[in-house]
This record gives sequence, C-alpha cells and structure tokens, in this order.
Amino acid sequence: MEHVLSPATLAELRRPRPYPAVSVLTPTHRREPDNAQDPVRLRNVVAEAKRQLESDPSVSRERRADVVRHLDQALAEVDLTYAEDGLVIFAAPGEHQVWSLARSVPERVVLSDTFLTRNLVSAQTAERPFWVLSVSADRVTLWNGGVDRVTEDRTGGFPMTRTLVENFDAERRERIGDLPSTFRDDGTRRFLREAAGALRAVLREHPRPLYVTGEPAALAVLDEVGDVAHDAVRIPHGGLAHGSPEAVLRALRPLRDEQARDGATAVARELEAARGRRAFAAGVDEVWQNAREGRIRLLAVEENYRVRMRADAGDHLVPADSGDLRARDDVVDEIVEQCLETGAEVRFVPDGALGEARGIAGVLRY
Repeated sequence: MEHVLSPATLAELRRPRPYPAVSVLTPTHRREPDNAQDPVRLRNVVAEAKRQLESDPSVSRERRADVVRHLDQALAEVDLTYAEDGLVIFAAPGEHQVWSLARSVPERVVLSDTFLTRNLVSAQTAERPFWVLSVSADRVTLWNGGVDRVTEDRTGGFPMTRTLVENFDAERRERIGDLPSTFRDDGTRRFLREAAGALRAVLREHPRPLYVTGEPAALAVLDEVGDVAHDAVRIPHGGLAHGSPEAVLRALRPLRDEQARDGATAVARELEAARGRRAFAAGVDEVWQNAREGRIRLLAVEENYRVRMRADAGDHLVPADSGDLRARDDVVDEIVEQCLETGAEVRFVPDGALGEARGIAGVLRY
C-alpha cells in the first residue's frame, strides 16, 4: 500500500485516464472492535464499483473486464492488519493503486476520467509528514514520520549498513574513548558521505522537514561531509539507527509537541490580526466561497473537523442530512486541496483551538 504522496506522484495521479478511472474510498479503523467491520465494508464498496461499471453503457465489455481485474488485484493487496483511518483504491485500464491514509474518508465510488485525489492531499497535509535520519558508525536508518507514527522507510537505498573493523588497541580506547576514534575513521566518513548523498536524493524527490538523531560525534561528522542536513533539527540521541519506531517517536515527541504548540499559537495570532483588518473568514460556507475565489492565504483547520454539507444553488453550503444524495462528505478536504492549489498555507490545529470560528478559518489575501 502507498503512503508517500510526492508532488511528482500527485501530478501522475491527476493525469487524465481513459474512461473509466475508478476511485473507491472507505473509512477504516486501527483498533478493535471498530476494525471488525472493515473487511465487509471494503468488499461491499468494491462490489458497488463493479455494479456501477456493469450498469454504465459507455464502458465496453473489454474495458470493464480490465478495470474489474485491477479492482480485484487491488483488493487482494490490501492488508487490513495495518489499516489506518482511510483506504483509497484507484483502478483504470491497465493499472491500479492502493493508498492507506491517516485521515478518515467518506465511503464513495467515483467513475471519471481522473482519479479523486483531494482526500489524499488533505490526509497528507494533516499528517504533516517529516523525515528522521538516525546515524551511527555502522547503520544509517531513514524513518517516515507523521503526526502520531514513525515507520522505517526503504526509500533511496536506506537503511545503509557496513561492518565495523574492531579496534583492539585497549590503551588507545581508554585514552580517547572508542566512539570518537570510530568517527575519525576514514571508512566511517566515507560511509556517512554516501548516506548524505542518498538523503539528498530523497529530499529532492520528497521534500519534508528533517530531524537527525545520533551521538554528538556522529552528527558532527555528518555536518563535515556535506550540507544536506544544514536545515535539519538535530537531536543528540544515540542508538536509534538500530532502534524501534516506538523509540524514535519517544525521542521526538517532546520537541514535536513543543513545535505543535508554538505553531498553533502563531496561527491564532495571525487569525486575530486578520480579524482586526477585516481579512478574516470563518465557518465552512464562508471559507469555501473564498477558497473557490483563490482569496485565502492561510487556512486553519481543526484536526478532526468534518462536516456534511450540500451546495444550495451553487452559491452557499448548507448542512445536509445523512440521507441527502447531494451531500458532500469531504467538503473540508475539497477546501484544503483548493487552497493548496492556489498557493495558500494550510495548518491543522488541535480541536477547539479555533473557538467561535467553528472548526475552520482563513486569512484572506485581499
């Protein structure tokens, strides 16, 4: 299943396809007992996609069989043991993809000539992805991080490993310590130089904030052999190159929590200043209208804010009932993607942080 949405990947997903390009979305669950329903819901929504293909007279028999085959292959690839909060399947003639998202999605099936990407974009933005590079003399590990998770990533040839040559000079060890001598070794410097080059390639393809962990001596050598980590946040914590995702997350959590608090405070200040100069929008309808016009410079959304709305004559959004077929379950994701498309900064803040703004607010450009 896919997790990393790079600009190049998003552009490829948005490329027009031969009709029908099928998007299948369903919410999933991480824990019992809620996850017991996931297999049944997934099978049902894929069956609905097949039903729509069967009833669409514009889809030829050969093309229908091709897309159905890819839907079945995608379904076979799903491992709900590792489910997050949402699942998206894309299938079109000759291709399919499965995406696991750390943000819930509405259950729906869409047949079009492009894939439905706004839920992926919103989930990626809410996840606030980052990289962690953990450095040691014999292993460099790359971790893929999000709001509440870290997983080992094998992008770009990571993890990188080598065998250390044991130094049996006991007197030298006692005099200067083994770790500093290890990091003065030419082989170690070459090893970390190679790791820096591999990281540079990853950041070029998937730019994100970067944290670097390791013993102080390891961090010093990494700085000496290249500038790839020049803007990274350094955490002098050894052992994580051989550690577990849980250990990495524990080491990062105090700093990440502090950064989140500082970020939410900064957003609140910007919103308050915008209110004073009448460049402020609040509530899903007002923000939606301004997003469509490209007027939003900064969008703030509470992390778990979801709302079911429908368009009233195309000019306003109004609350919708659960049975309303015209309802838009993912209007918040739609707003997020629209704002990103027009160059706005999008920030997710803790629930309740926006107060009277009712879950969503924006700073206007004009």
